[in-house]
Amino acid sequence: MRLARVIVVVVLAALASVYVVAGAPIALAVFGVQVLYLLKLRKWWLLAAQAVLVYTASVAGGVSTGILGFLAGSLLLTRARVLAPLVVVSAALIDAARGGATADATITVVLVSLVVFGLTRLVERAGEMHGARLSLAAAAVAAERLRLAAELNDGLGRSLEVIVEGGRRALAEPDGAAEVLASVTATARAALTDARAASANYRATSLAPELVTARAMLDAAGIAVEVRGGHTEPLGPGGALLASVLREAVTDVVRRGTARLCVIETSEQGDERGSTETSEQRDKRGSTVRLRVVDDGHRTAEAPDFDGLRLEEAGGTLTTGLSPTGRFVVEATLPRGPSTETGHFTRPGETGTGDARAPRSPADRRRRWPLPKLAHEASYAVSVTVLAAVLVGFSVKALLQLPGALVAPAAACLAVIVVMQLRSVNGRHMAALGVMAVLTYAPVPVFGPVWLGVAGFLAGPVLLAFPWRAAWPMVVAILATVAGAGMLFGLPAPVLANSTISALVTGLVVYALLRLAQIVKELQAARESLARSAIVEERLRAARDLHDLLGHSLAAILLTCELARRLKCPRERIEEIVAMAEGARADLRSVSGEQRELSLTAEVESARTVLSAAGIRVTVEPIELNLPAEVETVLGTVLREAVTNVLRHSEARHCAITMRADESGLRLRVRNDGVSAGKTRRGSSGIGNLTTRLAALDGRLTSHVDGDLFTLDACVPHPAPVPAR
Repeated sequence: MRLARVIVVVVLAALASVYVVAGAPIALAVFGVQVLYLLKLRKWWLLAAQAVLVYTASVAGGVSTGILGFLAGSLLLTRARVLAPLVVVSAALIDAARGGATADATITVVLVSLVVFGLTRLVERAGEMHGARLSLAAAAVAAERLRLAAELNDGLGRSLEVIVEGGRRALAEPDGAAEVLASVTATARAALTDARAASANYRATSLAPELVTARAMLDAAGIAVEVRGGHTEPLGPGGALLASVLREAVTDVVRRGTARLCVIETSEQGDERGSTETSEQRDKRGSTVRLRVVDDGHRTAEAPDFDGLRLEEAGGTLTTGLSPTGRFVVEATLPRGPSTETGHFTRPGETGTGDARAPRSPADRRRRWPLPKLAHEASYAVSVTVLAAVLVGFSVKALLQLPGALVAPAAACLAVIVVMQLRSVNGRHMAALGVMAVLTYAPVPVFGPVWLGVAGFLAGPVLLAFPWRAAWPMVVAILATVAGAGMLFGLPAPVLANSTISALVTGLVVYALLRLAQIVKELQAARESLARSAIVEERLRAARDLHDLLGHSLAAILLTCELARRLKCPRERIEEIVAMAEGARADLRSVSGEQRELSLTAEVESARTVLSAAGIRVTVEPIELNLPAEVETVLGTVLREAVTNVLRHSEARHCAITMRADESGLRLRVRNDGVSAGKTRRGSSGIGNLTTRLAALDGRLTSHVDGDLFTLDACVPHPAPVPAR
């Protein structure tokens, strides 16, 4: 935003300098008033002061009536804009009284007023867009939460309702409890599958969780890691495949244990049109996401097993091998999918029993949720319209000074230049710049000194196309050609100076309008990127909560259902099922965006109950501490995931839950036996979720296997822990 204001101030100063050079220092005061208008200080007395200044300069001082354009532009920015045409008419009358070129003077007033109005309004629009970027992101998150709530409540919410109603019916009608429990068990199993599928699909649009997990794994192994992210998210369905490649590649690096450095790099190919391109345009055009994992620990070209990933079936490529520097490189490329495509999962059938599975149509499964947008299109339209009007105005001024026979060819040349100027808004077009250079200089011998002003049309795009270190010497060279040609035509010194300065001012005006139009586009692209990032974060949060909170609850419900079906008197277990299903409803609300705090003490007791119900001996060494709510919630979530892993991935007979506090913080350790090599999972989504949650509190998560013992350690910094009273 500061750059935009600086550009406008420079252009306004250049416009005022034309009148200062003509012998009207009062133009400096007019410039000062205009800067105050740029700063939104718009009092009636300031407008009156500007009117006195410009009319004094024009009527009493004999200055060109073009200076009245400052007043007309200021009026256009206020509620008194209806008076702006009267200022233009007064300029024409003053010039008519002087016997001057009334048409040329009138056009000059209109041009100056348009420049003043257009530049000031564009800066204001840019400021509004910049200020609204966070509100857009918040609106996008709110919309995504509504969508998630509707989708999850329609599927998982209905399943939980069926479980609660079934449990209550089994309690009320013990004779039919066995049949009801069978139905409830099927519903719980289907709901757990749905929750895991939904979590995986929400995660599939992003590489961010896997990058966090990869960094944590490499750090824990003592391997230096560099992560260079160069892609935009969400990635669509292809994100899951790339995440799998990353997981396997990093796991192989850790398994070998010989690497000292691992570099993970992502990039997006096919984005030559620049950063201002919107995601919709990028999706239509298509692009390729590239993932590279490079390490220095391989001695041969032997690669990890990627056979099961089927990257080629998705239109991607996967290559492995040693680089010329001896480093091992895994490179995967994949066409990106539509970035607005959301995750989906199969829901239980309309009967709510869970055993009637109704497939959903692709249209139903692939809903698009467009980002909320503000009126950025109007801002961009204003910038282009003002630019076109100014270019046409400058062109008409030049045509008015040519003989009738030369007007048509000159108009054709100027039309080409104007079109190419408007194209400059959308990037750097070097070929067009070359054509403009030819049209600037080649017609000079034919059209005479009148054509020298066209050099300003060339100076503007040059400033836009090159870095300023290279651009300004070129602009100086352009102005030197104007001065040199004017001398050859024998122009008087005052006219020569005016022509040279006017070319510079024209160039600055054109540059400012072009650059501000680009800034508007860049701000829109940045706002959209921020909103999409917020949506990705919301989906990842939902995925974590689905896996860590709701997944645990549903797994516990399913385990208790299976146990209850084996008991002759399952009433106590059925009561537990109903209570856990009610708790799962709260978990579902948390997934949908409602903040829910967990109690670490309650989670410890829940873990003891669930593990004991599975026949696992549990020992607990708790510690009573006054912990912040966010710390309790994160550690409670870690404990839930640890218990779920014990139940799913081991044949444990004993599980120990230990908590310790020292100067460095609070440590939670969960250790269980019964782990076999075939059941250990590498880089699971649960571990990645927990790593992300702990990282938000500057904590860390480590895990290791020693024989048949698996240990999960979570440490959260908590200065000076105070025992609870």
